Amino acid sequence: MSTAVRRGGDLVAETLAALGATTVFGEPGQHALGLFDALSRSSLQYAGFRNELDAAFAADGYARVTGRPAPLMLSTGPGALQSLAALQEAAAASVPVVVIASQIPSAGLGARRRGFLHELRDQRALVAQVVKHAVQVQRPSQISSALQEAWEVALSAPHGPVWVEVPQDVLLATTDLPPVEPVPASPRVLAPRPELVAEAVRLLDGADRPVVIAGGGVVRSGAEAALLELAEKLRTPVVTTFGAKGAFPWAHPLSLQSWLEDWHTTEFLQDADVLLVVGSGLGELSSNYHSFQPRGRVIQVEADLGKLEANHAALGVHADALLTLEALAGAVAPREADGVAEKRVAEVLALVADRLAGQELGLEQQVLHAVRAALPDDAPSFWDMTILAYWAWSAWDARTSGSMQSAQGAGGLGYGFPAALGAAVARAGSGPVLAVSGDGGAMYGIADLATARQLDLDVTWLIVDDGGYGILREYMTGAFGAAYATELTRPDFVALAEAFGVPARSTTPETLQRDLAEALAAPGPSVVVLPALLRMFAPTHPGSGS
Repeated sequence: MSTAVRRGGDLVAETLAALGATTVFGEPGQHALGLFDALSRSSLQYAGFRNELDAAFAADGYARVTGRPAPLMLSTGPGALQSLAALQEAAAASVPVVVIASQIPSAGLGARRRGFLHELRDQRALVAQVVKHAVQVQRPSQISSALQEAWEVALSAPHGPVWVEVPQDVLLATTDLPPVEPVPASPRVLAPRPELVAEAVRLLDGADRPVVIAGGGVVRSGAEAALLELAEKLRTPVVTTFGAKGAFPWAHPLSLQSWLEDWHTTEFLQDADVLLVVGSGLGELSSNYHSFQPRGRVIQVEADLGKLEANHAALGVHADALLTLEALAGAVAPREADGVAEKRVAEVLALVADRLAGQELGLEQQVLHAVRAALPDDAPSFWDMTILAYWAWSAWDARTSGSMQSAQGAGGLGYGFPAALGAAVARAGSGPVLAVSGDGGAMYGIADLATARQLDLDVTWLIVDDGGYGILREYMTGAFGAAYATELTRPDFVALAEAFGVPARSTTPETLQRDLAEALAAPGPSVVVLPALLRMFAPTHPGSGS
């Protein structure tokens, strides 16, 4: 038997491996050194980032492309706080990130205020306002059980980030506990209540104009095939939210695509006599900024209990999207394909296209088309909060379910590049990943060009440089007649990337497709900079002026 000293940190690493983790993201710090020392002796791969915000966004990206929890190791106080904006995004988008954070020594806990470095009054309570589950470990023997519980909570619908914090002395404490053996995680199964399924089937079978809104819960539960089966049996149109891109085939005759910010789509949804909403809370972005007011019956299938009927009265079904869609698809009566629903869908999409055609938006459509043409169909893309991303929410054909991801959950800047790096860690050797940022958002993650180079990750970063916070410029000009505090001095992004040893080039709208395709095809990281002033299409919700 080995005589090597084992400590609390080893219990953390062993438990993560036992739960099936293969990769850990993080940023070391003084109180967390026991975690990172244990990593060096473990089977876990470590992906280190240059700051905790980017490490947390990277864990998010990894979890989105794998569907598995992503462990994230953080230090106390400032390190923990740096991660919160990314954890808010993970919470809003139901992404399973498992944080293992250090704490000050146990002697300083319990409001003793002894003045330890990085000390917070109550770190766990602060973080608990953001994550799904937060617990503090007091003894080494608690570590494995606390991590397994957190792992299962993260994977139980609705998925979400969880937090386990361990005091420095507990991480460093020696232990004679036996090595942790593999343990299957058992997330809660959230099946629909049978009487609610029966009522939903009754409503759908009796509907003349049923419509489905498919939200991100469809993607997270892997319910795409069940959604397609239900839509084709009912001959019902389907619109996908911005978090569900690719959940339904873009070019399918019943696909309303994702034009949720267009009033023609909003009116079509309002006119449904039965509206089935699956895996969406119908929040601001999915309801045309809360202008959507359904006139028919609503059936809402949602794993997050707090979101049921939060915005509209409905037959609320608190359940997993996959289990519910399978039950509905197996029970509804099939309808004849008479072409009526397909014709109505085509009419709405034609109205959307006509409205865009009258706004002189050729440049924006050219750029988005070039990006789509350059990116392989199975390659994931991660979009920051920038004008091109807002276009993509509505107009991007995500040819693989879940292949387009953005920070539309919480809406913070700086998501695209580090999340793409996390996805590339998961996809090593499986093809490129695309990140898209504006010049403002790009500055948040610029330090992790070093990580991209150090780990040799296959990520191409498209930076659309318009000299400022472009969408805020538009908002302020529209609201106040002029913009203020939106114009930015920025670096030479090409030269800066090359200083990190990352190949980079500047492009134009005319050469973008070729340059981006070449960058994506080359191994390792790359940067493509597009100087362009893009505009949003005119909004059409009430009060927007359109």
